[in-house]
Amino acid sequence: MNELDLAIRDLVTANHILARENVVDAYGHVSVRHPLHPERYLISCSRSPELVSQSDILEFTFDGNPVVVDTRRLYLERFIHGAVYEARPEVMAVVHSHAEDVLPFGLTSTPLRPVIHNASGMGLHVPVWDMRDTFGDTSLLVANVDHGRDLAKTLGGASVVLMRGHGFTAAGRTLLETVGISIYTPKNARVLMNAMRLGEVKALSPGEIERIKSGPYAHDMRRAWEYWSRRAT
Repeated sequence: MNELDLAIRDLVTANHILARENVVDAYGHVSVRHPLHPERYLISCSRSPELVSQSDILEFTFDGNPVVVDTRRLYLERFIHGAVYEARPEVMAVVHSHAEDVLPFGLTSTPLRPVIHNASGMGLHVPVWDMRDTFGDTSLLVANVDHGRDLAKTLGGASVVLMRGHGFTAAGRTLLETVGISIYTPKNARVLMNAMRLGEVKALSPGEIERIKSGPYAHDMRRAWEYWSRRAT
């Protein structure tokens, strides 16, 4: 397989993994930056992630236009992906999810903090994007380039941004990393919610996160990818 074929294969697998792990359902999507043309990205046409196949993968420019005109329906919120790639040259994959476990933290003043080892990739700070602040009353869907760029601005250099009343977007340096962040962020939200019922919560420290990410026992997602891939088949 050449580099592009490998990227498409892994992107299809990522769709199936995220569906199997209940990060996405009928809605939500995952993309990768094009391995040969970094000013483009790859994402499926509008299909439920569990059903995505290699023939569904299309190429887009950052403004959300397909490189080759296609008559199939496209994800309306593809503008999330293009805007993040445009703003963050180091980002190689993006996931958008409606996972309900994170929603309370985008609706209240209680921040989503990393409390479990495997969720360290979400980072210390998870910003909240409120579309109403800039665009007033909307459908809450990221439906154009301006919406996407405003979201990417709030994401900034973080790994995850919550979207009020909507879900979250995750960005990472590899597809494997981004899928891992997307799986463990909702799990972290569930643990944090339960812990807050019991009393004061002790979150991960900056030093702990750094050691988990790059210390002598740095977390390696390759074993998890193998496990998730097998479950998704």
